[in-house]
Amino acid sequence: MYSIISVVLISLVSLIGVFTLSFGTDRLAKITLFFVSFAVGGLFGDAFIHLLPQAFEELGTNLAVSLYVILGILVFFVVEKFLRWRHCHIPTSKEHLHPFVAINLVGDAAHNLIDGMLVGASYLVSVPIGITTTVAVVLHEIPQEIGDFGVLIHGGLTVKKALAFNLLTAMSAILGAIVSIIMGDQIAGFSLSLLPVTAGGFLYLAGSDLIPELHHETKISTSFLQFVLILLGVGVMALLLFLE
Repeated sequence: MYSIISVVLISLVSLIGVFTLSFGTDRLAKITLFFVSFAVGGLFGDAFIHLLPQAFEELGTNLAVSLYVILGILVFFVVEKFLRWRHCHIPTSKEHLHPFVAINLVGDAAHNLIDGMLVGASYLVSVPIGITTTVAVVLHEIPQEIGDFGVLIHGGLTVKKALAFNLLTAMSAILGAIVSIIMGDQIAGFSLSLLPVTAGGFLYLAGSDLIPELHHETKISTSFLQFVLILLGVGVMALLLFLE
């Protein structure tokens, strides 16, 4: 029940794009970067404060845990590498949508499927771990869904279609959670093994995807605020320890 409720909430984050329509391009870019900063802290915080300590406690400080973390990094690398959109030189029209629209949707669906599996597996370990993982996923989904919405609009979709497709792909997280729950009951240690895999995935997302985006802004005041928001994201994850 907790898993399904969590992934439904995560799926609803996909509708956040509708709230960005009143913003200008420059303002939206700045706001998104602040969301990204907070997400970086949340992802790092969940990985280092919750997931890895729990993995070491349950599985021990051995080679297997380290390899699982690396596996998580590599899985997210492969997903991103092979599902990246390619540039198209044909102008967008109702008859021709950029190929990156379809590729973006496929990539987003795969990404959300993995998120759902991670959330489902986390709840199999404990409710507090599941909640912290859900919070971390939501934090990185907000800037991602805003970006995905912009990509779909740029690719030629109407606002209604962009919101509908974004929600449809986001709902693959529900399927991922169901798969995790079923596999978790059948395969001993599956949920525990996914803890370091999840941590590796979060470290990859924060380190290779989100932080480089923050470096595009070099203004001192903005950079300082980004740093503060990263600390705030970590702080939120630290405060969630009280749930345990």
